[in-house]
Amino acid sequence: MAVHEVQVFKLGIGDQFRTLTDREKRYAHHMARSAWFGARIILRQVSPESLPIFDFILELHRTCSGNWRSLIGPDVSSENLQRFQTYAATFLSNIGNYYGSGDQKFIPGVDGTVLHNLAARSPTLAGLYKEISESINARPPFSLGHPSETAQSSYYPSHDVKESDVTMVSRFLEQNYIFLENTRLQKTDDGTGFEVLVASVERGDVAHFSLPNGKGSVRLVRGDHSSDLQRVCAELKEASKYTANDLQREFLSAYIESFQSGSLDSYRKSQRIWVRDKSPRVENIFGFVEPYRDPHGIRAEFEALVAIADNEETKLLAKLVENSATFIRRLPWATPENDGKGPFEKDLFEPPDFSSIHTLAYCSSIIFPGINLPNVSLLAQIFDALLAQTDSSLQYNDIRQEDGFKNVIIANRMVAESQTKQYPFIDASEAEQFKKHKFPAYYWWVVLHELLGHGTGRMMVESIDGKFNFDIKNPPVNPITGEPIMCWYKPGQTWTGQFGDLATTVDECRAELVGAYLMCDPELLELFGFTEASDIRAEDCEWLLN
Repeated sequence: MAVHEVQVFKLGIGDQFRTLTDREKRYAHHMARSAWFGARIILRQVSPESLPIFDFILELHRTCSGNWRSLIGPDVSSENLQRFQTYAATFLSNIGNYYGSGDQKFIPGVDGTVLHNLAARSPTLAGLYKEISESINARPPFSLGHPSETAQSSYYPSHDVKESDVTMVSRFLEQNYIFLENTRLQKTDDGTGFEVLVASVERGDVAHFSLPNGKGSVRLVRGDHSSDLQRVCAELKEASKYTANDLQREFLSAYIESFQSGSLDSYRKSQRIWVRDKSPRVENIFGFVEPYRDPHGIRAEFEALVAIADNEETKLLAKLVENSATFIRRLPWATPENDGKGPFEKDLFEPPDFSSIHTLAYCSSIIFPGINLPNVSLLAQIFDALLAQTDSSLQYNDIRQEDGFKNVIIANRMVAESQTKQYPFIDASEAEQFKKHKFPAYYWWVVLHELLGHGTGRMMVESIDGKFNFDIKNPPVNPITGEPIMCWYKPGQTWTGQFGDLATTVDECRAELVGAYLMCDPELLELFGFTEASDIRAEDCEWLLN
């Protein structure tokens, strides 16, 4: 589809940045630079043409010194320039030529003649346009997905990788305790085997396997995104000179170790340390985090966020955190055992670090309103045993269950969202009332989505040494069937591995429904300040979500 209109919003951060000390500002600065160096990784993960389109936009901006109006002339009209700028803004916002939400391809609202005329401004532009002239407007592909006549995925750079190939190789590697969040998969040039491209600064083969039943071989090859990760690591090293505490130095060191070597074990180590860095003034998220865009639901997109905490807003969130156990007991699957929470919740709900933050740099294809990390998919260590050629005592208990997690609400993103001007399905007579209630209802729904949607639940797990985190002789009762559960996570199995391309859909739907369900709780809404006597009433918030 062609992009014809776009709304642009500023993520205001100046007031928060001015509250930082000089040391904190330097830390935030280098962390933000590191974050943006990850943009080219995302572009490479989206589509083959995303990188040259990105370079074309930046080169055109450089050529006109930021004075876009100077490009208007006999061969480029004001209207066509506006259409190209709309496309460029949409591209940069999504970091690629597919929507971050929905994964549909979008194309410029101008034809190739206009793009050719813009490219005539410099030899560099002309060369870049030659690379993208066919692909920028090509449809199909229409969307991201398993490579086919109608879809493409740069997680599988060779277009001849079939869905059955992905399933076979992924299952084989998972059985060998090799996990794939920071990888891509392609066929070898001769078509007889596969290469797993591991994101790392270091280059070279890691290991070679023969697939069962004579179906070829698999090589693990380090060095994917090498030069970009090198820049990411360089700025992380600079940031480490200005950390506020030892924990920050330690998780930055683990980030660097992971990005250098490709080790997901080092990344898991970073997350265990990161969750212990409570309520920092400058918060961050780095790594191959969300598997939303992999059609197989395993490989994760790079993401980097640097943000500044809002202490006053965070105090409001603390009230909910303190009362979390009360509302967990009101979830539909709660039963009397386990202190009223039932067997599908942890024995002890350890309140997470819950902060309201304002983003300074957010390098991602989607600007999320709230985030809950570490992800449930980070259940396994990767191939360090292969690197060291030794056995490894692998632990498969979830970091979240062992070490906890963090929730962040991205306040300046949500403020921008509340300023959207389009209410196409709202009657004009209700538009003002809708606008008044939209932000608080949406804000608290996201809060509940993150804290009690993603933050609750217990995975039933069998460890590699045959131990269970539940009573195997008296298994929990399935609330749907009324019978004891018959399956659980076996050694080496992960959430994403079992649910495949439905993993994130199921998880997000669950979190959305928990948030919506609890938004109907009068006691909880009163905790937020909404009663029948308040300006925005409790029933108004409930109505807006139904």
